[in-house]
Amino acid sequence: MNLDGRVAVVTGGSRGIGRGIVEALLADGANVVISGRSEAKGKEALDELAAGDRAQFVPGDVRLQSDVEGLIDTAVAHYGRVDILVNNAGGSDGFALIHELTDEAWTNALNWNINAVFWATRRAVPSMLARGWGRIINISSVEGKQGNKAAVSHYITNKHALNGFTKATAFEYGTSGITCNAICPGAIETDMMKDAGPAAAASAGITYAEFLQTYANDAAIKRLNTVEEVAAMARLLVSDAGAGITGALLNVDGGTAAW
Repeated sequence: MNLDGRVAVVTGGSRGIGRGIVEALLADGANVVISGRSEAKGKEALDELAAGDRAQFVPGDVRLQSDVEGLIDTAVAHYGRVDILVNNAGGSDGFALIHELTDEAWTNALNWNINAVFWATRRAVPSMLARGWGRIINISSVEGKQGNKAAVSHYITNKHALNGFTKATAFEYGTSGITCNAICPGAIETDMMKDAGPAAAASAGITYAEFLQTYANDAAIKRLNTVEEVAAMARLLVSDAGAGITGALLNVDGGTAAW
């Protein structure tokens, strides 16, 4: 997977799934710009990656349009282009059943999962069009293909919408050398899962351990997925070998989703 000279932007790339993809892209030769809300975690990530000028960190919150657009602009200013966009950052909070879900939690999820992806994609596509080559990966979820967890309707709704946006993007730019795909991971115990999972579990009336076990039980492999498994799919999608894959909603969920 030769990505020498390619420039990638990965939102939420300092930890978790994003970090795994960053490491894969760097290993294949790409320059990578990562974002995150914590400058301390970003600096720590750069130190651990030890990639020199091939990796840059831009602090920001993807729920803010100015931060998202500034991230893309910074990548173009530093490296002259954006070839690969991985819309990885996402999540939700304020977990509750629909009749108790607040406007704040609903709107926050929209900005976190959908609006951020739209802002980043809209800003990055012109750079891809100028070169007739681009790869966009949206990190969706197994929850974008089902709706069987309580108290996370905002997250489920957003991931379904993200899958639709993925297909729309693929259709619009399919003849321009740009692909757009969604990876739908199963549960992975990332830092974000450890932060948000207990509250989601409590809202559903179960323990965090039981919450994780429900995902393992639903999977054919009877375990959670790993960051490395998602990164392996991303490597294929951004490569020249993946040029014929677009508009796909690709499961890395251990056989959980029905389709």
